[in-house]
Amino acid sequence: MLTALGCALLAAGAVALGTGLADQDQDPAPPGIAAHPSPGSPSPGTPSATPSPGTAATAPPPVLPAARPTRLTIPSLKVSTSLERLRLDEHKALTPPRDPDEAGWYAQGAAPGARGPAVIAGHVTWNGAKAVFFDLARLRPGARVEVRRSDGTTAVFRVTRLTQYAKDRFPSLEVYGNTPGAELRLITCGGEYSGSAHHYSDNVVVYAKLLDDADAT
Repeated sequence: MLTALGCALLAAGAVALGTGLADQDQDPAPPGIAAHPSPGSPSPGTPSATPSPGTAATAPPPVLPAARPTRLTIPSLKVSTSLERLRLDEHKALTPPRDPDEAGWYAQGAAPGARGPAVIAGHVTWNGAKAVFFDLARLRPGARVEVRRSDGTTAVFRVTRLTQYAKDRFPSLEVYGNTPGAELRLITCGGEYSGSAHHYSDNVVVYAKLLDDADAT
């Protein structure tokens, strides 16, 4: 189970997953967000497979066959980036994207569009300049996120929420726990930058859900 992803690694649990973004410079400062989750936010409950008496059965959430993602597009932020394949290193930390202008997909997790929470991470700044996810904290619920896939299809997601977590209160199960449908997590750094520690204090996490064909058009 993945337990953390951030600018500096969190070692709680069996596997510490980090984007390795500790070398980012402070300037320019990334945009902040208004909502900060309370510590210990509960993980979403597992939905019942059997509807309660007197309620109508709901359709299962949409999922697609697994396929490798090749490009991420966020129209409202004017972001369009190819995707590196990110893996854990020998220290169980996620290797960061080599190019600060390119995001990366955690290839040992869910593929975008397939069942589960797919993870895409990117730098917010690099050597004092804006990086690919500099404006990620500006996303709002309802925003569209598109992931082009190797089978020629495009998985279209809608942002449901955006939260900022202090790294020492990162809710691993909420971010990385199993989901009944296809979901997406976009993750970068946020909060205050420590020049002595060379990392940001927080993580910005965007949650999104796959749209069905009718809603995606």
